[in-house]
Amino acid sequence: MSTFEPGFMQRAIDLSKKGSIAHPGGPAGGPFGAVIVRDGRIIGEGYNRVLADIDPTAHAEIVAIRHACQTVKSLVLDRAAMYASCQPCPMCLGAIMWSRLEAVFYVNTADDARRIGFDDAEFYRELALPEAERRLSQRRVDFPDALNVFEQWLNSPNRRQY
Repeated sequence: MSTFEPGFMQRAIDLSKKGSIAHPGGPAGGPFGAVIVRDGRIIGEGYNRVLADIDPTAHAEIVAIRHACQTVKSLVLDRAAMYASCQPCPMCLGAIMWSRLEAVFYVNTADDARRIGFDDAEFYRELALPEAERRLSQRRVDFPDALNVFEQWLNSPNRRQY
């Protein structure tokens, strides 16, 4: 189990400051920073780059996960912890779970983020609704060949589960 180390949180907060100012290459992205630590050392870090990269997925946590995966050359970040300047949004939480991080330490809450204009509440409300009642239309269609691709994948000798 990961234990909290204040120095790593300070680094996440320093990165959040970097994300909140404009840079020569682009605008400020938002006051969010994240650091990923394994075995007492930083293996990945990032700050919000949504506007600079013109990428709605470039949240600090996602940037840090991408960096850490490249550092350790693995999709799996087990035995690692994230230090985040704010409670992760639903997208980041999903990425954290997919990457198999074992812990997340955060300072600011989702309510704190809402107060400065970053409100995730709509996403949580939508996810709690039955699919048919959600704002985003999702409809299953029948297309026979799609399941065949899944079957081919399942039987492929080159398949690598992640």
